[in-house]
Amino acid sequence: MSDAASAYHWERSFRLWDTYFALVWTATMAYVLAAESPGVPVRAVAVALLVPLAPLYVLAGRRLIQGDPPDQRQAIAYLAAALGLFLPPAVLVGETRVLTFALIPQCFMTLRLRSALVAVAVINLVPVAGWALLWRPDARDVVFNALFCLVTLVFSVALGIWTIRIIEQSQERAELIAELDASRHEIGRLSEAHGALAERERLAREIHDTLAQGFTSVVMLIQAVEAELEHDLPEARRHLRLMDETARQNLAEARALVAGGAPADLDGASLPDALSRLAARHDATLEVTGPVRTLPAGPEVVALRACQEALSNTRKHAGSSVAVRVSLAYADDMLTVSVRDDGPGFDPGAVRGGYGLAGLRARAVEVGGTAEVRSAPGDGTVVTVRLPVVRRETP
Repeated sequence: MSDAASAYHWERSFRLWDTYFALVWTATMAYVLAAESPGVPVRAVAVALLVPLAPLYVLAGRRLIQGDPPDQRQAIAYLAAALGLFLPPAVLVGETRVLTFALIPQCFMTLRLRSALVAVAVINLVPVAGWALLWRPDARDVVFNALFCLVTLVFSVALGIWTIRIIEQSQERAELIAELDASRHEIGRLSEAHGALAERERLAREIHDTLAQGFTSVVMLIQAVEAELEHDLPEARRHLRLMDETARQNLAEARALVAGGAPADLDGASLPDALSRLAARHDATLEVTGPVRTLPAGPEVVALRACQEALSNTRKHAGSSVAVRVSLAYADDMLTVSVRDDGPGFDPGAVRGGYGLAGLRARAVEVGGTAEVRSAPGDGTVVTVRLPVVRRETP
């Protein structure tokens, strides 16, 4: 419930309480004026003392009841004044005790429990005791009024304690709701932050696997062209064509990345075709085994990115002169892509940091697969990615 709605609900409930107090006060005045005894002068005194109770409630009692929590000193002062106006008429005219139905709830609404119980006992017992001592009624009336007073006292105490417990439970629930609401907002904030972090990691992997690798290829092709311009023009021209193709591919990858679509190599092409073009750009050979079929986008994208990462690492660390073989194997429930080179190799355990191998493994895990890198100094490198797939049933 919003703050505005809660405020409106409380204001509406408080107006009902105002109406209740006004009705009880008015009924008490009417009962006192209509009483058969004592005489008119005594009843006039009682009414004169009861009249100030209404403005006292409006000016002081209302504000105290609305306090959260009410000021105890002010509450005691208010109820002392109210009892000072109520008790004498209650002793003089028995009908005045009707007003207890308006005063007792105020005790529990403004005072702590122990003080409220004392005030309620005074409101119930003093009028009957004072009335009996002042007017000396017969024993039957005294017993009847005493029993009625005790029943009213017990009922008032029980109802007041129950009301306070309900109020305390409501406050506890309100605190729990506020804590839950705060926790929900915190969870939402953390979820949003986690989503933003995951998106940044995804973009970092995509940029590393596409644009960064493409730019690395362009730089290495430029270095090759510089070395070939003077003695091997045909090979230099071939490398220039590869530079042009790589740059165009990078542009297409950048557009696909911004649009959030499939990788440029897979746009309208099969996975073997995409790997064939990728292998050609890196002077690698491709071997495809097993029944080629269309697979879900997830495994195909991971297979392509894994191949891109492995070929880029081969060109970067082993050089462009090493032999590189790419194999793509289709099985009933598995897609395997492997990149093997006969370069100098390295120690996989010594690799720290970077997006390359960690990103390759993360991509494989996202679709339930595995990525394995086998290498040793002087023994080449083999990167193998195995991805689970489901064969599509043909009708």
